[in-house]
Amino acid sequence: MLRRLLTTRLAPYKKPLALLVLLQIVQSCAVLLLPALNAAVVDDGVVAGDQGRVLSLGALMVGVTLVQIASSIGAVHSGARVAAGLGRDLRAAVFHRVQSFSARETRQFGTASLVTRTLNDVQQIQMLVLSSFTLVISAPLTGMGGIVMALSLDTGLSPVLIAVVPLLALSVGLVVRRLTPLFRLMQERLDTVNRVLREQITGVRVIRAFVKDEYERARFRRTNAALMDVSLRTGLLGALIFPLVMTVVNVSSVAVVWAGAHRIAEGSMGVGELTAFLTYLQQIVTAVMMAMSLFVIMPRAAVCAERVQEVLDTRSSVHPPSRPVRHTRGHGTVEIRAASFRHPGAEEAVLREVELTARPGETTAVIGSTGSGKSTLLHLVPRLFDATEGQVLVDGVDVRELDPALLARMVGLVPQHPYLFSGTVATNLRFGSSGATDEELWHALRVAQAHDFVERLDQGLDSPITQGGTNLSGGQRQRLAIARTLVRRPRVYLFDDSFSALDQSTDAALRAALAEETSGAAVVVVAQRVASVRDAHRIVVLDRGRVVGTGTHDELMAGNGTYREIVSSQSADQSAETEEV
Repeated sequence: MLRRLLTTRLAPYKKPLALLVLLQIVQSCAVLLLPALNAAVVDDGVVAGDQGRVLSLGALMVGVTLVQIASSIGAVHSGARVAAGLGRDLRAAVFHRVQSFSARETRQFGTASLVTRTLNDVQQIQMLVLSSFTLVISAPLTGMGGIVMALSLDTGLSPVLIAVVPLLALSVGLVVRRLTPLFRLMQERLDTVNRVLREQITGVRVIRAFVKDEYERARFRRTNAALMDVSLRTGLLGALIFPLVMTVVNVSSVAVVWAGAHRIAEGSMGVGELTAFLTYLQQIVTAVMMAMSLFVIMPRAAVCAERVQEVLDTRSSVHPPSRPVRHTRGHGTVEIRAASFRHPGAEEAVLREVELTARPGETTAVIGSTGSGKSTLLHLVPRLFDATEGQVLVDGVDVRELDPALLARMVGLVPQHPYLFSGTVATNLRFGSSGATDEELWHALRVAQAHDFVERLDQGLDSPITQGGTNLSGGQRQRLAIARTLVRRPRVYLFDDSFSALDQSTDAALRAALAEETSGAAVVVVAQRVASVRDAHRIVVLDRGRVVGTGTHDELMAGNGTYREIVSSQSADQSAETEEV
């Protein structure tokens, strides 16, 4: 998976990679040439007493060193640019893929895991690529070249080389083999820490309201300790590699000096040659260490690549049309024909053969008990989900055939839990229409009954909004979300229980203003309270995902038992509340 990901994503960087390879070849050749030149300085210059030879070889060594430094700097710079570009491209690719997901895929991965995959997992891949670019060419060249150069100096010491390299590879390979499953477990536990932390930050008010501070601290401690445990085991195994390597290096160096001393005494080897042989041995071992360091980080990067590729390979269940319809005739008629919806793997369908029609200039209300499928039904229209059976049409065209941009302009959804972005009141309202004027914004605020509280803010439309709108009350967030949709002026308005946080007087004023503002559009309202929808042109009653009644309030009261039960239960609750007061 790692190879597949890198092969695909590094294709646009062929020229920088070619330059990188060339620079690393030059660097490796320079590194291999220096010990041989040093041996010549000792044997041909110092021992022979030839000062001119020493100076000429010394000057050549300085030139080779400068070339090695320049090529090394160029290789690092080129590698860093490519690695940074790869990280940028991967983050962008994951982000755009997640943006295309429907609610089904987002729930499948989870928000915490998607954040970890976009940031931490991509960073691990980027670190591997950066390390590889500095080592992948120079380490093999230096290692193989060192062996060749060392054997060219003296073949009598070759048994040391034959023993050192396989011993290093075997010892490090055993450690790396145990690291792979630990890195996979580390990323999973990092996901868990991210999820728990997000829950606790988002739900801090609930935690304090129920005095669960100590319980949540203990939960985070357990999660954090689990991550620390696997990180500690991973770190200990990784740290074991270098003592192993250094032990092999020191033992082999002693063996070379001992054997080399005897060969110098015999006259079959010079002092400079022994010095060069030791240098080549160090270079060989260093090359092996560099290669092994890649194997230390490669298992974690491979796990991260699998997780990133899993996101990139996941296709949204809401597919864009191959030949989208970009124009429709009509003013916002919504038709739902025998629509059913079932979550993947679920035993029962959420919706079963639902029929609904919402016409321009009319208000269609959807009511039912909790879990009856009201919100799911509403989400079929803007394609947050796609119906598994049946059709959803806007102006006579199946929403699966409409251009997504056109559908977004035609349908405005106010969700059950409104979300505001960090910025200002104006920037949030202009999500509905980026070119809206201040007057249009104030008009939408007046209709949404948010005009007064925005005017009271210190900076009016430029007043800051925190992430999620946490510096506002629930009712204020709902009204701003309604105003944001009004700014867009769609043909179809979908209100998913969007008035639940409002008091009765504000609710009544808002509905009266909305009736005038949306008089030419189709309005579909999901509500819990019968009192808020009794004046609707049409009321659709849902029960366990099925439509069990359609009509006006009076018609349903006269002939629909489920609707009468809902009315009776709410009347009883209101009577009980009145008696308590």
